[in-house]
Amino acid sequence: MSDAVITDALEHMVRGIVDAPDDVDVRRRSGRRYDTLQVRVDPEDLGRVIGRAGRTAKSLRTVISALPGGDDVRVDVVDTDRRR
Repeated sequence: MSDAVITDALEHMVRGIVDAPDDVDVRRRSGRRYDTLQVRVDPEDLGRVIGRAGRTAKSLRTVISALPGGDDVRVDVVDTDRRR
């Protein structure tokens, strides 16, 4: 499965969770050992993406790792400090 498909799948799942889907941004960063998908959302949606005790974020990671090629990818939810 191509890198773009995994990135698009994660973006699609996160857009379904948040109240501001237009503010969802998923970027792939290449690393030595594995690639990282950085998820940025509106600060008010951060709790929705992380979930109670990190359950939602863990579920997103589980789904991505189950995709072909997803086991070489790490998912990080990035806390942006942009204020409106």
